[in-house]
Amino acid sequence: MKSSIAIFLTMLEKATKLVLTTHVNPDGDGLGSELALGRYLKKTGKQVTILNHSETPENYRWMDTGGEVLRYSAERHAGIIMEADLIVILDTNQPDRLRSLLPAVEESHAKKVIIDHHLEPHPFGDHYVVDDDATSTGEIVCRILMHLGAEQIDAPIAQALYTAIMTDTGSFRFPRTDPEIHRIAAHLLECGVVPIEVYASVYEGWSQGRMRLLGEVLDSMKTAHNGKIAYVVCSQQMFRQTGTTEVETDGFTTYPMSVRGVVVGILFNELSDGVKISFRSKGSIPINELAKEFGGNGHLNAAGARVAGRKIDDVVADVIANAASYVA
Repeated sequence: MKSSIAIFLTMLEKATKLVLTTHVNPDGDGLGSELALGRYLKKTGKQVTILNHSETPENYRWMDTGGEVLRYSAERHAGIIMEADLIVILDTNQPDRLRSLLPAVEESHAKKVIIDHHLEPHPFGDHYVVDDDATSTGEIVCRILMHLGAEQIDAPIAQALYTAIMTDTGSFRFPRTDPEIHRIAAHLLECGVVPIEVYASVYEGWSQGRMRLLGEVLDSMKTAHNGKIAYVVCSQQMFRQTGTTEVETDGFTTYPMSVRGVVVGILFNELSDGVKISFRSKGSIPINELAKEFGGNGHLNAAGARVAGRKIDDVVADVIANAASYVA
């Protein structure tokens, strides 16, 4: 890890024009990581552009009141990617998750660096800063910035880092939460982060539609395999009725996992062209292996997959059937 950071720092030193990006439907970790890194590098005189395929979700827009994150348009932004000398891809190691940016990223002669904490990176970058033991990409970025100079981490940078870490640790309750990540969080508080403000901004600003969607989801929750698995389904009809989208289901896996006796929780989102699945597990259950059976991947206790071209009822039936061996 230290050697990969050292190589990245050398690449940063040589770069003048950088593009930062993250995965489709960005979460707190992806957004916080790219904002923190971008803000830090701008302070050092670098020319930085943050480009994302997806619009920033409403509950994270408070982090970017200055409009630093741009929604990618090939017509307006492809030239920026082509002129960059370094492209940094954060919180994903799968090129297809860049969606509309991918053609320009692949065509660009810029060096590509992947900073991530997920398993089994796809070989499409020139350099990888990957630590699958890290709680979040935000933790890795924080370590990078401390190597560059901790004194430059001001309140806006610290706030973005704290958001990244807080959201990907489930507010510091997921298994990888350890004394070291609390020490990092303490340092960020010393830099000016106010935890109650960050938490409230992320989790206490729900739309009425999202709250109604949650109500329907909870009402439809089902269990399987002697109550060891609980799962919920968000259908296109639910989205239409509540005026919501799949983005607003972020965090919904918390609820099936909260049921007594449940060790695997699954969220199914019906998409226009398939199904998105979010998996969670407790203890030593390798839920990422179940995700792999449906073309996905992830961590031991948290993973995801997307299944194209299939009806949601069929996907749900297959996933629940295959999950049996993981809770036997």
